[in-house]
Amino acid sequence: MVLTLQSYAENRWVAPGAGAVEIPSAVDGRVIATASSAGVDFGAMVRHARQVGGPALRALTFHQRAEMLKRLAVHLTERKEALYELSYDTGATRRDSWIDIDGGIGTLFAYASRGRKELPSERFVLDGAFEPLSKNGSFVGAHIMTPLHGVAVHVNAFNFPCWGMLEKLAPTILAGVPVITKPATATAYLAHAMFAMIVESGILPPGAVQFVAGSTGDLLEHLNGQDVVSFTGSAITSGKLRDHPTVSRNAVRFIAERDSLNAAILGTDVTPESPEFDLFIKEVAREMTAKAGQKCTAIRRVIVPRERVEAVRDALAARLGKLAIGNPRDEKVAVGPLASQQQRRDVRENIAKLAGESEIVFGDPLHCTVVDADADAGAFLSPVLLHCAEPIRAERVNHVEAFGPVSTLLPYDGLDQAIDLAQRGEGSLVASAFSYDADVTEQLVMGLAPFHGRLYLVDRDSAKEATGHGSPLPALVHGGPGRAGGGEEMGGLRGVYHYMQRTALQGSPAKLTALTKTWGQGAPTKVEGPHPFRKNFDEIAIGDTVVTPARTISLEDIEHFANFTGDRFYAHMDEEAAKANPFFPGRVAHGYLILSFAAGLFVDPAPGPLLANYGLERLRFLKPVSPGDSIRVRLTVKSKRSARLPDYGEVRWDAEVFNQNDETVAQYDVLTMSARPAP
Repeated sequence: MVLTLQSYAENRWVAPGAGAVEIPSAVDGRVIATASSAGVDFGAMVRHARQVGGPALRALTFHQRAEMLKRLAVHLTERKEALYELSYDTGATRRDSWIDIDGGIGTLFAYASRGRKELPSERFVLDGAFEPLSKNGSFVGAHIMTPLHGVAVHVNAFNFPCWGMLEKLAPTILAGVPVITKPATATAYLAHAMFAMIVESGILPPGAVQFVAGSTGDLLEHLNGQDVVSFTGSAITSGKLRDHPTVSRNAVRFIAERDSLNAAILGTDVTPESPEFDLFIKEVAREMTAKAGQKCTAIRRVIVPRERVEAVRDALAARLGKLAIGNPRDEKVAVGPLASQQQRRDVRENIAKLAGESEIVFGDPLHCTVVDADADAGAFLSPVLLHCAEPIRAERVNHVEAFGPVSTLLPYDGLDQAIDLAQRGEGSLVASAFSYDADVTEQLVMGLAPFHGRLYLVDRDSAKEATGHGSPLPALVHGGPGRAGGGEEMGGLRGVYHYMQRTALQGSPAKLTALTKTWGQGAPTKVEGPHPFRKNFDEIAIGDTVVTPARTISLEDIEHFANFTGDRFYAHMDEEAAKANPFFPGRVAHGYLILSFAAGLFVDPAPGPLLANYGLERLRFLKPVSPGDSIRVRLTVKSKRSARLPDYGEVRWDAEVFNQNDETVAQYDVLTMSARPAP
């Protein structure tokens, strides 16, 4: 049965109009689906996102949005086998599709977890501490981040129809911005199937997500400065989108992740007997053939010491020669077909360009033996390894990308030349450095970092658990400078902040405390009433404060603490040596003694709603405390945050320790868990 792909606009499926495009199977050429966006009102889609989806998402807290992402990930996990079956026709093996399908779902889980752990249970983010702007502290500044009041248009590539959609969608929905997603037509049937599961779940509010099957029509003409375009694909298409008159005129935010000539570099210290040599061969072969080399992170340039060229060539040829090419449904097959016949034609053309200054040392771009398939009906292509003997004088190896199972072997003379060759890619998503020598690795990192979005540093110590050269992870940025597009995606919360506006606030500490729900220096405090430790989470208010009496610290206290803990550092026990230290006037109290005594001053010891102290942050010791000095504490509720379980919540306290001269000797945040009342 041929699938008819529909767009999802304004909370309903829209049947395609005239001019439907046929989408063939990569395996046997039969038509899998048809797609057309004719008849879709793109202006109405944008209005629906802004007027319906945006307000619904912004009404939720980060924690509520994170919970939606988690539920969505569970929903898709329970239905993913249907996606795996469909993915074979894209040319992907089961292993290839694991990256796409489970990898995409895993990104949803990752952002759901980060949203609950690292973002507040609010609808905005306070970015950093208050900034003092006046002499007496009555005028301060702060930065907040709030969701854009627009729509995110996501234009995705054909090679990862599921992961590409979800790795953009997860941080965008968490940020509170609605999405219009448009997959590449060649594999749109797989993205469509996953999107239909998202709609079926009913988890996301109306207008939060919409889907374009086919071309984008006049979609970009309806965008403004509150909108974001995030693109993955070729440099040519990226340039057209970035230079669109509406995108330029309205300063629409634009994020690009484009093709790049990524490199793997074998260090000068690595010999064929080194563990790193075998790791290098395995990684290059894997990156050449995973997804049939159709990865924006695939290794295109294999940069090795000139004296290692023959050994690397022979080892790669031997490994590639063992890989079966054919129908990805066959478990023996390691390399499936390219996504389409057109894609194979493009790759062959680019191999011919590369062969103009290189020699093919493995593979035949025109013929290959396939398993359980018709080599002519499908888009099959043998892995091809080329060797460019003099890459310093070559041009095409640093400009032409054959987006398939193709890499070029480039010899170098000295690390400086290796770095120069990698830099000639004019900006890449990722480079790998295989070395066990710290100095070699450091030289490579310092030379490569400005030209790459990610560096994968491989040696025998990390290889067992390392995730691979070509695996972008939710916690790290995915993108790169120059040719790679100059954009970033994911990167933990960095990916969320792409869809938010950072705004500076200026005002009194009281006003900014009220607005940000975070107490800052100079804001009012409340010392009346019961000790805050006697209040449950819901009763505690921002600004609740404990001001303690003073306690004098004696020389006997310091010596007892030293002997009891074993911390007999000379600054606490040797008067002459302490005085010779530029930081101390003589023997001084331990910093941790000050913390311990401070806790003794502000803690309410009886059982109560406060359940546990689970950490300190921002701790600084600002002034030494000498024997005979006294300390007192001001402890203020700084902020509150709901926890994962409804039984308790997190309270952050600002702790400031003063001496007898009202000078601050220590400052830090105390984190506690306080019980919530039973519902």
